[in-house]
Amino acid sequence: MRHRLSGFNLVSLVLGFGFLYLPIVILVIFSFNASPLVTVWSGFSTRWYTQLFQNQGLLDAAWVTLRVGLISATMATILGTFAAIALTRYTRFRGRVLFTGMVYAPLVMPEVITGLSLLLLFVAVDFDRGFWTVTLAHITFSMCFVAVVVQSKLLSFDRSLEEAAMDLGATPAKTFFAVTLPVIWPAVAAGWLLAFTLSLDDLVVASFTTGPSATTLPMKIYSQVRLGVTPEINAVCTILIAIVTAGVLTATLLNKRRQVRREREGQAAFA
Repeated sequence: MRHRLSGFNLVSLVLGFGFLYLPIVILVIFSFNASPLVTVWSGFSTRWYTQLFQNQGLLDAAWVTLRVGLISATMATILGTFAAIALTRYTRFRGRVLFTGMVYAPLVMPEVITGLSLLLLFVAVDFDRGFWTVTLAHITFSMCFVAVVVQSKLLSFDRSLEEAAMDLGATPAKTFFAVTLPVIWPAVAAGWLLAFTLSLDDLVVASFTTGPSATTLPMKIYSQVRLGVTPEINAVCTILIAIVTAGVLTATLLNKRRQVRREREGQAAFA
């Protein structure tokens, strides 16, 4: 049964999408503004992108952010996947309630509390704040998101596949890499992308745990925006939007292609 889109729903939809995406569209448009004033349009130009790639401070911050994101997302994905397996497969073990609470705590904990607690920890152990403290902090709060995503996939996983593989002589490790991991791989990849995006977006936790030797791009942008928005900030934000959009589109196309291939293999099996 089809339901027609009413005028009220259409207006609500347009206003909702406009509220969410119109500022982003305006930012992208004014990143190509020839005027140094971000609120006055004076013609199309790419001069700010040229100056952006000559701004060593922003380039260094972007490189730090990229390295932190790649390392933290990878480690968070590994730890989060193992945590999801432990919570799904081992329903009874001593300390399970405490372990579950520790895994899910960053989901509901305010970022200020997380950042402050990690700062106190690094000070207590006399750990110099810098690149690795930011990386450890990002692993800590992004691991729980990976665990939630992977756990949702494991809950619908048919464990008879693992039992059949082990009955045929496969070790638990080989069963995991040959049977379990290929099935849950979309969730693992989604968890990695989510962790990487959270790392790129983080400002609060990084502000507490970083030092003078490591400034992330969100921190650099925030420090410059406090003195006024410049066209270079619009340019770097536009590049970030393009990268995220390209990543989402690529993941969507790959997932769609994988589904089409599975449908074809299923039809060929029944043919």
